[in-house]
Amino acid sequence: MSTDIARRAADLVTGLMATPWGQVSPSVYETGRLVTLAPWLVGHRERIAFLLAEQGADGSWGQPGGYRLVPTLSATEALMSAARDGSPEVLPAAEAGLAALRDMLARPAELPDTPAIDLIVPALVALIDAHGPGEPLPCPPGLDGARLRRVRRLLESGQRPPQKILHVLEVVAAQRPDGVLPTPAGTVGASPAATAAWLGGSVPPDPPDPPDAADSAVWARRYLEAVAKRFGGPVPVGLPITVFERGWVLSWLARAGIRVEAPPEMIADLRATIGPEGTPAGAGLPADADTTSVALHALALLGAPCDPAPLLAFDTGTHYCTWQGEDGFSPTTNAHVLDAFGAYVRVRPAAVERYGPVMARVARWLAERQRPDGSWDDRWHASPYYATLGCALALGEFGGPEHAGAVLRAREWVLAAQREDGSWGRWTGTPEETAYAVQTLLLSGPEPDERCKRAAGRGHDYLLQSADLPHFPPLWHDKDLYSPTAIVRAAILAALHVAECHKQQKFNRINGT
Repeated sequence: MSTDIARRAADLVTGLMATPWGQVSPSVYETGRLVTLAPWLVGHRERIAFLLAEQGADGSWGQPGGYRLVPTLSATEALMSAARDGSPEVLPAAEAGLAALRDMLARPAELPDTPAIDLIVPALVALIDAHGPGEPLPCPPGLDGARLRRVRRLLESGQRPPQKILHVLEVVAAQRPDGVLPTPAGTVGASPAATAAWLGGSVPPDPPDPPDAADSAVWARRYLEAVAKRFGGPVPVGLPITVFERGWVLSWLARAGIRVEAPPEMIADLRATIGPEGTPAGAGLPADADTTSVALHALALLGAPCDPAPLLAFDTGTHYCTWQGEDGFSPTTNAHVLDAFGAYVRVRPAAVERYGPVMARVARWLAERQRPDGSWDDRWHASPYYATLGCALALGEFGGPEHAGAVLRAREWVLAAQREDGSWGRWTGTPEETAYAVQTLLLSGPEPDERCKRAAGRGHDYLLQSADLPHFPPLWHDKDLYSPTAIVRAAILAALHVAECHKQQKFNRINGT
């Protein structure tokens, strides 16, 4: 293993302990909501400046196609609010955003399957229309606000909302719902915007020193101040993401064969998070099968296996849901479930009697979801390279020989999609997507042929030139797209390591060593 890769992997794992809430990019959507909901919060001017800097030449925000809608709605409404409340200099940007919205809603693109889009879009359209004047914005087909009205009626009746709804409290609740309190860390729904909505529109009083441990509003304010100061004003769409980040980073590195010395307290913390219902991505979120399975897989790879029985609660009979009551399905969640069961059975062979039939069923379900071109797509990531890697790795390692053909078809799709500069990417070549492609070619299933090795070598050279970028394009699905920086860096290090191992093997064969 390259000493540089080993050092960088060690530094990355150390950084997980130094920043336990997680390393993640700021969000246009979430920052826009704080401009409107919490103008009193430290960093207000910086949040406005961030929105202005992120606006595209056409007046919109966000990635291409349907991904532009949610961030453009949020940023436009935020700037309209700021202009109304004493910052008239932002009005031209707000007007450009409104024009961009009218254009994209007149010619609606296919909308992505991002969380709560059917709640967020009608809520923000109504807020923009309330600013007036002008013609009301039309809602896209299928997003007429019916579900939003049902959720609001539920909250108005005094019933406690499902925990996943708390992540988008800013669009569903006009006032603080009964029985909803922040976590001990101060967050509601692991979301700055939801936490600001829970606090309400008025400026909260300055917290006493020392703070009152029983005053939830004090801790909510402290959470918001901590997040805003850490990011210099703008905020991410979700924080903390502790379990999510640690599970993905450790599993990416360990699966690629990078020797990871995870601190004992990190392993202990990861084990402790897994209860009978699984584990959430971070405090304030519901337990989910995706985070639970990746955490279990990481623990098994690091020699601290836990029985994956909590995953059985997510079994629908045909596949595994990400959480209870999920609309739709996720191939990558099921790929990670297969990884978790498979890694546990590998170190506890007697468990095959219980989990073997489940593994076979999940593997068949995954293979049936492969697209005709050999790729997979998924509801938790914008890029098919992420989904294809997850499914190909799981089927290649734990799906058995009957699914080797699916892995080979995935490799052929990757080979055909490489760009001239050696990269891969949905919209343009990116280090993250290139890392997934390289691993699909080299790490999944049967021994790769020379075409795979040559293509991966070109991808490796591209990664060497771009791996140290301070930020990466947002590709992960939440309320808008985001980038979990440490997780992306781990995927890149894994790809570099796997590619260099294959180069070393070729050198050894040539030289007879």
